[in-house]
Amino acid sequence: MLIWLTEYLTDFYSAFNVFGYLTMRAILAALTALVLSFMFGPTVIRRLASRSMGQPIREVGPESHLPKAGTPTMGGALILIAIVVSTILWSDLSSRFVWIVLGATLTFGLIGFVDDYQKLVAGNSEGLSPRIKYAAQSLVGVATAAALFFTAENPQVEHALLVPYLPDFIIPLNAFAYITFVYFVVVGSSNAVNLTDGLDGLAIMPSVLVGGALGLIAWAAGNIVFATYLGIPYVAGAGEMMVFCAALAGAGLGFLWFNTYPAQVFMGDIGALALGAALGVVAVVVRQELVFFIMGGVFVVETVSVIIQVASYKMTGRRIFRMAPLHHHFELKGWAEPKVIVRFWIITVILVLVGLASLKIR
Repeated sequence: MLIWLTEYLTDFYSAFNVFGYLTMRAILAALTALVLSFMFGPTVIRRLASRSMGQPIREVGPESHLPKAGTPTMGGALILIAIVVSTILWSDLSSRFVWIVLGATLTFGLIGFVDDYQKLVAGNSEGLSPRIKYAAQSLVGVATAAALFFTAENPQVEHALLVPYLPDFIIPLNAFAYITFVYFVVVGSSNAVNLTDGLDGLAIMPSVLVGGALGLIAWAAGNIVFATYLGIPYVAGAGEMMVFCAALAGAGLGFLWFNTYPAQVFMGDIGALALGAALGVVAVVVRQELVFFIMGGVFVVETVSVIIQVASYKMTGRRIFRMAPLHHHFELKGWAEPKVIVRFWIITVILVLVGLASLKIR
């Protein structure tokens, strides 16, 4: 929104032209989101605490989690507010990608809000039924995929699946294949981040790291010179996703200030579902879904651990892990919570670097 104002002011004072640069707007979006998180974080936490929005702790979980009972949750609302305000202020609102990613983020956040509300206010410990929750996610996932498919300006590029490290291996996707694939990326990513959000700061820092990396990729994909040099698809307008990713990173770091061990607030489904969906949509926009799969390896492994655990128990009556998702397995093995968190962060840094390397190793 402010880009229009700065363009007008440039006619009077040329220095305002600096705000037209994508990198500058991304930096300002990150700082704006960070400041908003710092400013309103304490107020949000107090409001949640005063309304008894405390996190219930399952008795079957690790005993070290029992003292966390009553910690305010639904703090993901703070993340969403910071992301939306910063994105609207500093992005080019004529970009279709901006509105699609904001729509998906807010809609998945709404699903998470209803689920959290059912658990914390309505007294339904299970929240939304899995069937209704998944149906709502599926509806939004398909709608998002359809919006991206039917608004594509260059279908030959935007409807193709890029395979990392193989420059000439590109798979064209028809409408059904594209919408199905994007649906699984967005919904799968949303639920993967949600499953990972089980320890203080465990999900938010990988989200920040992966989001930051996707922002760099978006910057390159939206610039025809860099895209050609790196051998990645050039997607006109994708650069605006850098502003969104910067806002996500800033909001995430601001939230981590309050969510770091021992957490003052949890993000809840309202934050986890929204962040996962947002990352998935950005990965689709820049045509780097498989690179996103690599960089978000922690999310993938956490999800796979749950699938393996459930399948093994149903088929054999035995559990592979002491507890799923995987972070609880390491806790029950005796790892202190901060050790699990930091080691998962380190793994994410490594995977993000591996993913970014795919842009040149082609």
